[in-house]
Amino acid sequence: MSRSSTNPFEDESAQYRVLLNARGQYSLWPARTAVPAGWDCVHGPDARAACVAHIDAHWTDLAPAGPARPAPERETVS
Repeated sequence: MSRSSTNPFEDESAQYRVLLNARGQYSLWPARTAVPAGWDCVHGPDARAACVAHIDAHWTDLAPAGPARPAPERETVS
C-alpha cells in the first residue's frame, strides 16, 4: 500500500504528536499535520507507539473535564 493511501493515524513509520484540549481529552495526531485550534501539543513528535504509551499513562479518566472536574495540568512542548 502506498504512503498516500495509508491512514495517517495508523502509519507505524510516521511521527506523531499527543494533543490535549481544555477538557482534558487527548488525541494522537500526525506530526506532519497542523495542530487544530483548541488543542496543545503535550508530547512529540515521536514514534506512534511512544505517543500511544504517553496517552495511556496520562489519560486515566476518560470523562471530559467539566464544571465539577478541572482539566489536567498542561505541559506544552513545541
